[in-house]
Amino acid sequence: MPRSIGKLRLVMALVLATAAPALQARDAASPAARPGPDTAANGEVYRLGPGDKLRITVFNVESITGEYTISSGGQVAVPLLGAVRAEGATTQQLADAIRTGLDGTYVKDPRITVEVLSYRPFYILGEVNQPGEFAYKPNLTLEQAVATAGGYTYRAARKKAYLRRAGEDEQVVKFGRESRVIYVHPGDTIRIGERYL
Repeated sequence: MPRSIGKLRLVMALVLATAAPALQARDAASPAARPGPDTAANGEVYRLGPGDKLRITVFNVESITGEYTISSGGQVAVPLLGAVRAEGATTQQLADAIRTGLDGTYVKDPRITVEVLSYRPFYILGEVNQPGEFAYKPNLTLEQAVATAGGYTYRAARKKAYLRRAGEDEQVVKFGRESRVIYVHPGDTIRIGERYL
């Protein structure tokens, strides 16, 4: 029994080693054509930012594999490499940067994956019952964010909100059937205004 398991592992390793170059070539040729961990169901590409918690896996290198949090400066401190810029990158771009840093120096032909374990929070203030900081969940809509904050107060202007994405100016967004669905991003600040009679 142990001998057959050893043979199975060897066959699996050979299959993976043979298939890896073809898969890498396919992925490099058409990254936008395939859905991946960087693309949400709403089709928007997710960019990493300070406060995101990541799992970085370097296969067969336990000293680097682990959980990391992106610092306020937008970097991840990776053993053997030091600070690696993560802010604004996708998980695949960060994996590529780590691979480039390790390749040929510390690890021969490194295989790396990066996944987001938890996203930075979003903020909602103004005329909601429980304003504050909340944990982000993928594909969170503006209406769901308001519900997360306990819903509107009786003074709330319910037909519009003010949304500020990280690093951008505040914009007015409309609620209602005729308006498009607005997705909240990690780090967003939402402000619900007061209605005037």
